[in-house]
Amino acid sequence: MAKKISVSARSTGSTAAISSAPPTADLPLFNWLQARATGVLLHPTAFPGAQGVGVFDAHAVRFLEFLREAGIKYWQLCPLGPTGYGDSPYASFSAFAGNPLLIDLAALVPHDLLEEADLDPLRALPLERVDFGALYEKKRALLNLAYENYRERRVAAPYGDFERFQHEHAAWLPAFAFFTALKDHLNGAAWTEWPVELRDYARAQQSPLRELLEERIERCAFIQYLFFGQWHYLRTEARARGVEIIGDLPIFVALDSADAWANPELFELDPATRRPIAVAGVPPDYFSADGQLWGNPLYAWEAHRADGYRWWIERMRAAFSLYDVVRIDHFRGFDTYWRIPLPAENARRGEWRQGPGLDLFRAFKAAFPQARIIAEDLGDLTESVHVLRRETGLPGMLVLQFAWGGDAKNLYLPHHATPNSVMYPGTHDNDTTLGWYRGASEHERDFVRRYFRVSGDEVSWDFIRASYACASNLAIFPLQDVLSLGSEARFNTPGKPQGNWQWRYESAQLEKLFSGTTSYLRELAQLYAR
Repeated sequence: MAKKISVSARSTGSTAAISSAPPTADLPLFNWLQARATGVLLHPTAFPGAQGVGVFDAHAVRFLEFLREAGIKYWQLCPLGPTGYGDSPYASFSAFAGNPLLIDLAALVPHDLLEEADLDPLRALPLERVDFGALYEKKRALLNLAYENYRERRVAAPYGDFERFQHEHAAWLPAFAFFTALKDHLNGAAWTEWPVELRDYARAQQSPLRELLEERIERCAFIQYLFFGQWHYLRTEARARGVEIIGDLPIFVALDSADAWANPELFELDPATRRPIAVAGVPPDYFSADGQLWGNPLYAWEAHRADGYRWWIERMRAAFSLYDVVRIDHFRGFDTYWRIPLPAENARRGEWRQGPGLDLFRAFKAAFPQARIIAEDLGDLTESVHVLRRETGLPGMLVLQFAWGGDAKNLYLPHHATPNSVMYPGTHDNDTTLGWYRGASEHERDFVRRYFRVSGDEVSWDFIRASYACASNLAIFPLQDVLSLGSEARFNTPGKPQGNWQWRYESAQLEKLFSGTTSYLRELAQLYAR
């Protein structure tokens, strides 16, 4: 996602990305990262299998088994929400819903919701990469068929009571299901382009379309029921193996989302047209003369503060029902954010506005006293951002690929790491470590070789070992680096509009890691108290 890593990428080679100022005298709100551990970063779409995309099936369980045997405690993934144009998990139609593409359709066959032969169109899709365009059409048709069979055959719902599920998710599901039905009825148009009477959720519920679309609304709810049923099964499998899950929470929501449509008073939207009056982005810098115009609607923070951050509390509650730990993207936006008034062709014209600051995290602390949260605090940050992170007590992030452009003062280098931090060789927005090294400058490659006293022939493992050894209490590395893969396995290239999020590994690649590699990773964990 362009908006996500753009801030991170700006810090490459920077020595000013992390503050070394002393902590404040007050105790932090949260102080959870005390034990040393490791994790692997992998989004579920990358699982192998014959359904065109990774799903919650036996391949996912096998990955969990790999983590168990390697002595790895955490599995980190990207957001699980339904994706639209661009296929980015960071641009979702809902901050609460699940992505139907991740549903294992083969698991529906024993429940008479599908026939085995129904899955043949998916088996014709590529195995090595995700073809999202073809997948979306074929899988949507099969999910619709599963719902029709559920209604017509009156078979038992496979994951518990369907009505109970709807009741438990009543805070967001009705609006999302209606939003999805309307969007489908209006040929996928963004809700800001719908007829005026449908741009308001309350008014839309009085429309004759509400009754006309009743079956589509229930179908959407049923598909969400399938997603959550299968996800909770997979999470149970993770717990049985001692694996905990780190989920990702983008700070902003997409403009074309059920969140903005159903809660316009919480965003900077024109009351008459419901279109945004200002959007998010980042100002011009060394890497971008125009800055970056992300286009996300901005929060009306006064409205959030007035009702005690109700929407944010519900969002975090939903996240903690899915994950054990939550990583919040673009943490600096809670301190100050770049507000770009519309119309705008770029991000040059804007101003920094004050975010909710510590007030929001106090609300989180009151609602979730034992919450475990990671702050994505990459980039060129002001001192006030560092102060906010220290006051919250949240661990920040370090990225090894950002450490080599300068000299020994670069604060991403392992010798500067502190316990309350998370070390990554790279994230889902970076190239693989091998790909990065091949494209790095000779100065950077030489610095890596001299720093680690290595030849550079196994740079992926050099970075993994450094992550194990560093002072950061949590070290997380992408599966691509464990597999020593190059740029062909890169997951996302920020600013590249197409071709992202498509990489998948082969089951044979994971199987090769069992025994030798898993034993070695366990040895590293013992050596470095992880």
